[in-house]
Amino acid sequence: MYYGIIMAAVTMFAFQFLFNRQYEKLCGNTLRAAAVFSLGTSLAGFIILLSLNRFRVEFTLFSFLIALAAAVNNLLYSYCSIKALGKINLSLYSVFAMLGGMTLPFIAGVAFFDEALTAGKIVCFALIAVSLFLTVEKGEGGKGKLYYLGVFLMNGMSGVYSKIFKSAPYPTTGDRGYTMLIAACVVAISGVILLIDRGDRIRLNKKALGCIGGYGALCNIANYLLLIGLDKIPASAQYPMVTGGVMIISTVICFFTDQKPTKKNVASVALSFTGILALVLLP
Repeated sequence: MYYGIIMAAVTMFAFQFLFNRQYEKLCGNTLRAAAVFSLGTSLAGFIILLSLNRFRVEFTLFSFLIALAAAVNNLLYSYCSIKALGKINLSLYSVFAMLGGMTLPFIAGVAFFDEALTAGKIVCFALIAVSLFLTVEKGEGGKGKLYYLGVFLMNGMSGVYSKIFKSAPYPTTGDRGYTMLIAACVVAISGVILLIDRGDRIRLNKKALGCIGGYGALCNIANYLLLIGLDKIPASAQYPMVTGGVMIISTVICFFTDQKPTKKNVASVALSFTGILALVLLP
């Protein structure tokens, strides 16, 4: 059951990139455009989660503090992403983001939360890391190393904050309540950024609003599902599985777009699939 929940989240993460890419084509990738996107997607996610939670708002001080830290982390990740994508190609950016997304929760789970370091986890991590580097294409990337590091760290810390929330011995909200708190904090901080930043006005047509709503629904529900998964599956196993799964489904999606997968993409998917099998089958 819990593996099914994770795979549902993985599918949502893979499809959310389609909405993100289309929004950037329509509205650009300026700081103001990113703030509008963050505000809109988080607001959409908050409304959906609020309805799923039967319009019940939950709050504890510890949950709020972790949610606030996670919200700041998410916004810093968006900012570093904008800067990094101006320096390097998309494939190299994806390597930094996805490698961070599985490395930091993996290390944190084993080092600080007493999760067992098994043969299956080691093989899975190694194969998916190799598969990520297979996707790298030639391109410029000599400058802006601070932003690459930011992408790596911030995407990884998202999973770490989730693990802290699930493991801390303090009163907490439910999983939906915590995800709602993160969304609310992102909305508030993004609103402040938009008040301060007097950049060009972002024109939102129906397509752009659809992208915001679609991304907000998929991203927030997927993150909520990953919190549920942490009840039974350790972070050191869950996040490598998520990274490998997103690579596999994203590549399958590419077969139905104008950007057909290369032989290296197919090879990386094969390695990712083998890594996930090792995680499930090896002791």
